[in-house]
Amino acid sequence: MLVVIGAFGTLSLAIVWPFRQYVLLAVLIAYLLTPVYRRLVPVTGETGGALALMGAATGVVILPFAALLSVVASDALDLAQRLSDSDIDLEEVESVIAASTGREVDLSTTLGTAGENFAGVLVGNASDLVGVFTHALIGITLSAFLLFFFLRDGRYFTEWLFEVTPLPDVVLGELATNVDDLMWAVLVGHVLVSAIQGLLAGIGLAVTGIPNAVFWTVAMMLLALLPVVGAFLVWGPAAVYLVALGDPVAGGGLFLYGMTVVGLSDNYLRSILVDRRAQLNPATIMLGVVGGLYLLGVMGLFFGPVIVGSFKIAIETFDTYYVDR
Repeated sequence: MLVVIGAFGTLSLAIVWPFRQYVLLAVLIAYLLTPVYRRLVPVTGETGGALALMGAATGVVILPFAALLSVVASDALDLAQRLSDSDIDLEEVESVIAASTGREVDLSTTLGTAGENFAGVLVGNASDLVGVFTHALIGITLSAFLLFFFLRDGRYFTEWLFEVTPLPDVVLGELATNVDDLMWAVLVGHVLVSAIQGLLAGIGLAVTGIPNAVFWTVAMMLLALLPVVGAFLVWGPAAVYLVALGDPVAGGGLFLYGMTVVGLSDNYLRSILVDRRAQLNPATIMLGVVGGLYLLGVMGLFFGPVIVGSFKIAIETFDTYYVDR
């Protein structure tokens, strides 16, 4: 029987795997909206509450995300075009590098070629982009469909899982409570801190005149999911770039702003919203983020730390209930 379960489980995973991003997106949104859903049920009923939140999530989350994605794509194309046309003055940067290292670097040619290659990839793979858009449209529809059922029937699925899992109720209860605390800390706290940090850093870039601020802000929001380094990978080089262009005031101001406002917001908020509740070492979170990104794609940024942290919780629970002292 175990062989049969394993075989069908493997086949089921293979069927779901191509749309894992959208399944996990539905899980993420359903988890965040479940407290709201429970408040709506006495008024609207289970089906009505799930339908209302599915529509709200589509309008509030998915559509604005698509609009933001279009702005980011436009900024990325503009940046690629500027690099291709050598519209960004890099002579000052080249002279600083030459004075510091004694080696001449032709950044204009290098970045211009990179921009041409990037634009060529986009144009040359237009048919592939249509396929990607179609896949995304199907996936978003699937996410909305799954979100409805995750909200309406999630409680019944949890009850079924408790019934079929061959573990004592006290062990299952502790596992569920600890994993729930971990998920809330990582999915809400970690993402919220990253969004705030990226937004603050983006304001600094916009004020100091760094072009394509929307693109870099979104990039910093994603990079901020990585503890310690995070958004510094963008605003740090941007400060150096401003100094190299002969604007030390703007460059120094951006650096100080990043070290104080952005850096302190990361340390303070992350310690309150994530580290204390999740009880995960920053190295563990980074490993989960990077590994999750490779395994699960974009949604792995959120679920990677949850998976690694759940493994830690499982070991601790096993040690508590099954290891003889």
